[in-house]
Amino acid sequence: MSVRSRRARRRKLKNEINVVPYIDVMLVLLIIFMVTAPLMNLGVDVQLPESNAKSIQEKKDPVLVQVDAAGNYSLIVASGSNEAVDSATLTAKIRALVANNPDIAIFVAADGAGTYQHVMDAMALLQNAGVERVGLMSDPRQDGPR
Repeated sequence: MSVRSRRARRRKLKNEINVVPYIDVMLVLLIIFMVTAPLMNLGVDVQLPESNAKSIQEKKDPVLVQVDAAGNYSLIVASGSNEAVDSATLTAKIRALVANNPDIAIFVAADGAGTYQHVMDAMALLQNAGVERVGLMSDPRQDGPR
C-alpha cells in the first residue's frame, strides 16, 4: 500500500495552464513577420503617361494656391484678387475655408520654373490645414500628345 500512495503523490494534477507552447508559436510568428515585412512593396514606380487631360468642371469657384518660382505663395478665393500670403497666413485662411466647407475644391498652381520642393511644401501646408484632396493645375499642351 505504501507503493501506491507514493505514486498518487507524484501524479498529482496541476490546475495551471501550460503557456510554453503558445509562447513558442508567438515567437515563430513574430520572426516570420519580421522577416517578411521589409519584403512587402509599399509603392510601385510607374511612368505616368503624357496626354491632354480634360479640365474639371466645378459648380463652385475653387480656391487657388499659387506658388511662384521663388516659393512665394498667393491665394485666390472665389475669383477674387490675387493676394500674396506667407505660409502661416495661408494655413490659417485655408483652415477657415475648410471648416466652413469641407468639400471645397483646392488647386495648386505652381510655376514651371520652380522646384518640386516648393510644390510639396505648399501641399504639406494644405494638409496641415485639414485639406484632404488637392488638385494640381497645368496648362494644356499645344502640340498634342508625344
